[in-house]
Amino acid sequence: MATAAPRAIAVSKALEAVLRQDRGRLMAALTYRLHSFQLAEDALQEACISALVHWGRDGLPHSPQGWLIRAAFRKALDQLRGERRSTERDSAMHLLTELLGQDEPETIPDERLRLIFTCCHPALEMKSRVALTLRSVCGLSTGEISRLFLDAEATMGQRLSRARSKIAAAGIAYAVPEPQHWDDRLQAVLTTVYLIFTTGYTGAADEARDLCGEAQFLGRLLLGLCPGEPEIEGALALMLLTDARRSARVGAGGATVPPAEQDRSLWDAGKQAEGRLLLEAALRRRRAGPFQVKAAISACQMADPVPDWPQILQLYTVLLTLEPTPVVRVNHAVALAETGHLAAALALLNQLRESLPDFQPFHAAHAAVLAKAGDPDAARRAYARAIELASHQSDRLFLAGQVELLG
Repeated sequence: MATAAPRAIAVSKALEAVLRQDRGRLMAALTYRLHSFQLAEDALQEACISALVHWGRDGLPHSPQGWLIRAAFRKALDQLRGERRSTERDSAMHLLTELLGQDEPETIPDERLRLIFTCCHPALEMKSRVALTLRSVCGLSTGEISRLFLDAEATMGQRLSRARSKIAAAGIAYAVPEPQHWDDRLQAVLTTVYLIFTTGYTGAADEARDLCGEAQFLGRLLLGLCPGEPEIEGALALMLLTDARRSARVGAGGATVPPAEQDRSLWDAGKQAEGRLLLEAALRRRRAGPFQVKAAISACQMADPVPDWPQILQLYTVLLTLEPTPVVRVNHAVALAETGHLAAALALLNQLRESLPDFQPFHAAHAAVLAKAGDPDAARRAYARAIELASHQSDRLFLAGQVELLG
């Protein structure tokens, strides 16, 4: 009895380590072959329960990942046998029987690219894409994801269930898109990954899971699976350059600090250097895309000794041709104001007012441009609206400081 408890703890830790490193690969392989998120997840969970028993009794297998995937296939086969006859069931059972007749695999085929494209399918709403990617590829629990979105765990569980059901009902393939659809679908994937990053970047510092790290993991995974793809290089560069400034983003008083005013000694030199190298590699391929342009803008914001606003303005002008969205237009207006084109900036922001009534960054940008243009009363009103809409206390403190500077 004295040795049973330490052995159980050791086995539990070994299983946790395997899942931390390879859960995404295991889920991808199971989902691709079973054509069902839910069946794959249930089978893997039951395989893990079996592992605690068998590994505690027999010791760790030579290939823990191979053991888990075979056990998961057996669990799936048991579940399928209990279901009513159907063509899908018979086909899946035939495949599983063949797989279980093979030797225990030393390595698991990497099907994660298929899984990522499925999780990020444009047919799913963005919040569901993010949640399903975090659950299936990154291995976050439903409870962890619900806390990130400030949702009840049951609500998030229902969202994940609906997303899986929609994939099944719509017949969405567990596949990498055909060449003619590659660019559009890749943008959907990268947008999802970057939203995971920004959720972590602006989230609480004490959050248990580092979403910035999870997003960069996904970026590196995508780049490893699709080497030489410039938009993936650009997206990863953007995340690295932005994350390099994370320690300087909030000042000692708790207020957000803009890049131009940050303590550069707090920037992560390693991430900054890696981000610039990735950006240069992407640009050399001469296939410009929105994430490459955004990464270049981030690099120009970090120019020494101050942001290179003329270059930033040119880059936003290019980005408008690739993403002519109201959000990009707001940032374009800010760049116009920073380069002295105040009348053009105000005219552009006035055009956007009706389409972005509740978009907090619009009101913050409008207030800053109004202050530059010498209209403090209008700037105060815009700052008041920006403070009202701000989601984070650090942003509210920064904006309140800007109001004080108006006198």
